[in-house]
Amino acid sequence: SVHGDEEPQEQPELSKTDGGSNDDDLCTSLTVWRKSLLISCNGFTVIDSNGNLVYRVDNYMGGRTKELVLMDGKGNSILTMRRCKNLRLVDTWVIYGGEVGDHCTSEKPIFYVKKCINILHTNKSNVLAYVYRPPSDKRYAYTIEGSYSHRSCKVVNEKKRVVAEIKRKDATSGGICFGLDVFVLIIKAGFDPGFAMALVLLLDKMFS
Repeated sequence: SVHGDEEPQEQPELSKTDGGSNDDDLCTSLTVWRKSLLISCNGFTVIDSNGNLVYRVDNYMGGRTKELVLMDGKGNSILTMRRCKNLRLVDTWVIYGGEVGDHCTSEKPIFYVKKCINILHTNKSNVLAYVYRPPSDKRYAYTIEGSYSHRSCKVVNEKKRVVAEIKRKDATSGGICFGLDVFVLIIKAGFDPGFAMALVLLLDKMFS
């Protein structure tokens, strides 16, 4: 379980750690398929190294949805993402624990993610988005850098440590490329896999 044995009103473990364990060899590798298991939906299917279904997203609303729900393999809601309703030009999403509504485990957002807009195209660090802990938007908790269109991104914490990565997936033999709809999400020890997958979903909405 992503949230372990925490009480419903407590923040998930992801809000209490900066990731980036000293042991970089300890990591989780997930295969992300940009396709829902349901024929009538858009979404994502995520499996672990043993072939087990660990996360899924089934979106009935089409490409312009304003809400996404990340579920575990059994269909339980883990995190809900909602697009901000303000009039800002910057694409911003808020992340709640559980399912927003009667079953929400956090009354307030636990994180929000803001797309990086650089009108002058002088962004040498290739920052795609900033991740903040509410209520402050003065200091970000994580940055997401790289190119989502090339499936080459890194989530970097405040200590400049890489806590998660998105990479292209190649076959183990023959060097066959699976294309952009199948890729790998690598999560370093100490960083929440569910939160990492939530960031993938938001990158897909912001840059697809």
